[in-house]
Amino acid sequence: MKRERISIIKQDFDSIVKTEQGVEYWTARELMSRLGYDKWENFESVIKRAIESCATSGVNPDDHFRKVMEIAMTGKNTPRERTDYLLTRYACYLIAQNGDPKKEEIAFAQGYFAVQTRKQELIEERISYIERMEARGKLRESEKRLSKNIYERGVDDAGFARVRSKGDTALFGGLSTQQMKDRLGIKSKRPLADFLPTLTITAKNLATEMTNYNVEENNIQGEYAITGEHVQNNATIRKMLGERGIKPEELPPSEDIKKLERKAKAEDKKVVVKSGKLPKAK
Repeated sequence: MKRERISIIKQDFDSIVKTEQGVEYWTARELMSRLGYDKWENFESVIKRAIESCATSGVNPDDHFRKVMEIAMTGKNTPRERTDYLLTRYACYLIAQNGDPKKEEIAFAQGYFAVQTRKQELIEERISYIERMEARGKLRESEKRLSKNIYERGVDDAGFARVRSKGDTALFGGLSTQQMKDRLGIKSKRPLADFLPTLTITAKNLATEMTNYNVEENNIQGEYAITGEHVQNNATIRKMLGERGIKPEELPPSEDIKKLERKAKAEDKKVVVKSGKLPKAK
């Protein structure tokens, strides 16, 4: 997500925060459209899932979610009662975690509500490594699917490793997986993808998904044929990147994804504590 876009969304989220007795809170009705939802029924379903997540984690939902009734005017200028919720930062964070991850606003909210500050650079940092962790997760799934496809077509684990390595060689301009690890200072037993930037992880995932599709669609059999398919797909992605002036092997390594995951989990545990609790209802 680009910095300018983050700045615009951040200002919008900042404009609806309220404070009572030192506790920040948001209202669900104001938050709904900002998280990309048009229908209250759909958004309330997300809220209910978030409440369940809260209870499952051992936290009292009443401290963070408060259902209230309010009077709103209809299109005919007639007052009617409707449901709303008061939500702490932790409640908003859980809603973002349970929302539609394909929505740009949800991706922003996962970072915005996770950090205990309104400093944009820290929000940007959180969003950046959320995006990288999501990209890494997608690559794990596509490689798992490729492994299954290969196994079903007569190739063992060693063959899968060879297929994947030759794909890397095509993507990285002739450098093997181990050569890339040596180049980036990565221990031989660690996965290369754990240290690649989001762009390269996404490139590897796209090539792997293309291989999966063609292997399944055309029922490609055997290690030799599947290797050829995977090499061609990685070469295609490399060519596309090259047309934009990008050479994957020249991009600097990123922070160890495992370290980022631990950091994210540690920060997540702090959200509930630093969020505070909703003041008692009057």
